[in-house]
Amino acid sequence: MTEQVRRVLVVDDDELLREVAKASLELVAGWEVSTASSGQEAEEMAREQHPDLIMLDVMMPGQDGPTTFARLREDERTEDIPVVFLTAKNNTEGWQGSGVAGVIAKPFDAMRLAAQVSRLLGWDA
Repeated sequence: MTEQVRRVLVVDDDELLREVAKASLELVAGWEVSTASSGQEAEEMAREQHPDLIMLDVMMPGQDGPTTFARLREDERTEDIPVVFLTAKNNTEGWQGSGVAGVIAKPFDAMRLAAQVSRLLGWDA
C-alpha cells in the first residue's frame, strides 16, 4: 500500500519564509507544496488545486490571514480545507474554537515543521 502524498499550499507575503517552508515540507516529508504570496492568490489556488492543507500567514498586506480564512470558509469549494495559521504574534491560543486547525509560531524549526503539521492534523508523519 502506498502512502498518500499530501498537498500543501503555503501562503505568506515573505518570499524567504515561503521558500523555507516549501523546501522543508518537500524534503523532510515528501509532500507536494505550492506557494502563494497573498490572500487573493491563495483563494484562487485553493479553488483550483483543493490542497490537503493551507498554511496561512496571519499578517499580510491587503487581505490578511483571518479575512482569507473567512472567505475560504464561505466558498463551498474550499470550506473543508484545513487551515493552519502561521504567526509571529505571541498569542497562538487566541484562535482556538475558530475553526482553524492549528497555529504554528514563526520563526518555525524547518526540520520539525512537517511533524508539527502532522501532529496538529492527526496525520501520520
